[in-house]
Amino acid sequence: MYSWEQNIRKVIPYTPGEQPKEKDIIKLNTNENPYPPAPGVAKAIKEFDTNSLRKYPDPLIGKLVHSIAVNYGMRDEEVFVGVGSDDVLATAFLTCFNSDKPIIFPDITYSFYDVWAKLFNIPFETKALDENFKIVTEDYLCDNGGVIFPNPNAPTGELMELDEVERIIAANRDVVVIVDEAYIDFGGTSAKSLIKKYDNLLVVQTYSKSRSLAGMRIGFMLGNEKLVKYINDVKYSYNSYTLSNLTIEAGVASMEDTAYFEECVKKVIDVREWTKVELKKRGFIFGDSKSNFIFAKSDRMSGNKLFEELKKRKIYVRHFSKPERIDDYLRISIGTAEEMKIFMEKLDEILGL
Repeated sequence: MYSWEQNIRKVIPYTPGEQPKEKDIIKLNTNENPYPPAPGVAKAIKEFDTNSLRKYPDPLIGKLVHSIAVNYGMRDEEVFVGVGSDDVLATAFLTCFNSDKPIIFPDITYSFYDVWAKLFNIPFETKALDENFKIVTEDYLCDNGGVIFPNPNAPTGELMELDEVERIIAANRDVVVIVDEAYIDFGGTSAKSLIKKYDNLLVVQTYSKSRSLAGMRIGFMLGNEKLVKYINDVKYSYNSYTLSNLTIEAGVASMEDTAYFEECVKKVIDVREWTKVELKKRGFIFGDSKSNFIFAKSDRMSGNKLFEELKKRKIYVRHFSKPERIDDYLRISIGTAEEMKIFMEKLDEILGL
């Protein structure tokens, strides 16, 4: 080892879903939306004044912050925007989780949580999901340094009802509780209504799933004004200019088209429910996902084998080999109706049905 390596921070990074370069594939591995962004996004990009790119963007991201605030019934001071929800969450970790006590989150969940905890030297403990892959509320009613969990959870897709979410928040008034709602638009009720009641609550959402803008990288957080200010102070301490001028315009255009947003969400939900019926016919085992994916295993073939066979047929899904409890499960993103029909045909071919 070279001497300089002794002072290097070494981490095991998060592994993102594969982004294949080949054409003619059905991509069901990263929970992207199969439908295009709102028409206003294309219009905003086409009419964008490229001369503005010579200037730095607004560090306050004021135009987009205001658009989100209006849409969600919040004040501008209660909204934080970042480069995708990963940036938002990482900044919240860095700002809010500074106790000597461990933060807590599920053992099977978004795999970036433990990466950030290790990166920022935050002690943490995981709480096991029950036999149905559901969060056990009582496990979070304990002494800790902070709480974070997705709702619906990922990669399981299981939803916690709002009254159970509130039980966790109410029991942890001395620490920050983050509810990661990347998939909330596909089922369930957002915890944003609890922000007025609990000043320790942060609700995180994203444009990447329901708003078809994963490639634009826009995430946002709703919370108490004082808490949002603390998070902004940390953000401005290492990167003042986060979103580009073009991204801000596209984000506003997307947020303003409520009708298109609702239409796309409904299509995803309808195809998801159809997919559940078809998977059940084929003997798959899965929970009642309220996200834009289904976490399922076959009673005929191992998860890894099925993953590889689908890949040979140019269908990409996500397989998690760890922990062992989920190594036979596949996370199957919901594509268009046509894509999911082809997916079923390939499943029948692989399973000999």
